[in-house]
Amino acid sequence: MPRLPQRIWSDEDWERIQRGYSSRDMDEKWNVFTEGEVAFLHRSWTGRGIFAATFAPVDGGWQITRAVVERDPKRYRSTDDDYDCLMLELVISAIVLCEPATDLRARLVELTQQRSGSADASAGLVQHSALGLGSDS
Repeated sequence: MPRLPQRIWSDEDWERIQRGYSSRDMDEKWNVFTEGEVAFLHRSWTGRGIFAATFAPVDGGWQITRAVVERDPKRYRSTDDDYDCLMLELVISAIVLCEPATDLRARLVELTQQRSGSADASAGLVQHSALGLGSDS
């Protein structure tokens, strides 16, 4: 991925990321697991790998230093680097770490509306479609 999230995750965040996340029902869209310092983000329904993000220790915590994203349009429809960078950070923040991620969610809605050319899509619909979460999750 040419663009990577710039966030530095704390040691506690990295420990939680390493424990991963397994979707609990059909509405949840992501499973996350790690091997070594690589976090794998897979779609829960299909099991297809979408992102693989390599973390490395930096001053103050952990940062993504390399990531790859699925580009086969039959497996993942996005081809937008900004959207993919945002989605990678949002899945880790909102789903794995259970953070409100309000700013990231707002950017997701904005990017989705820009891509579709319509400002009519509700925030809840956009977030549920991408993440399996409503606007208040």
